Amino acid sequence: MKVRDFFKIIIEKKDKLFIFFVGVIINSVVFNYLYDYLLYPFVIWKLGVVKGGVIMIILSTLICYLLLVFYDWSKKDWLGIESIKQVREYGGSSKIGRIASWILKRGNVAVMILLSLQFDPFITTAYMRLGSGQYNGLSKRDWKIFFTSTFIANVFWIIVSYGGVSLIKYIWQGA
Repeated sequence: MKVRDFFKIIIEKKDKLFIFFVGVIINSVVFNYLYDYLLYPFVIWKLGVVKGGVIMIILSTLICYLLLVFYDWSKKDWLGIESIKQVREYGGSSKIGRIASWILKRGNVAVMILLSLQFDPFITTAYMRLGSGQYNGLSKRDWKIFFTSTFIANVFWIIVSYGGVSLIKYIWQGA
């Protein structure tokens, strides 16, 4: 690919790239940093592991569901999820494309667990929905993925937040 061709593709896809850039920044700042690293530990610290955990599970479920509704309503791939799903469904002649597709099709349970631990139920569910670019709500299978991912992600964050809060309390009291 020539440099000129590369820039031509960038110019043609500038709207999608802008939407992707804004989506990733907002998701990273609001949900990964503010929610996961500030709000979650704060609520666990103030309300305790059980009460705080229950509140955060409810809040996480609500936020992730509303993000799925907004994602379907907007019909915009603002996190690149649908693009990755297109690679997963690739059936063309490119050997690299077929290998990438084969890898992405393996181990739905493992993929769900890894995505739930790394991201949130919204991203996990959006990625694991069948088809790409359909934005068609949640099927019975999708609801199962959503609630399972919500459980896995929140148990993980309750443990991480409680561990972090406990460590800070231990250090603070020892000083």
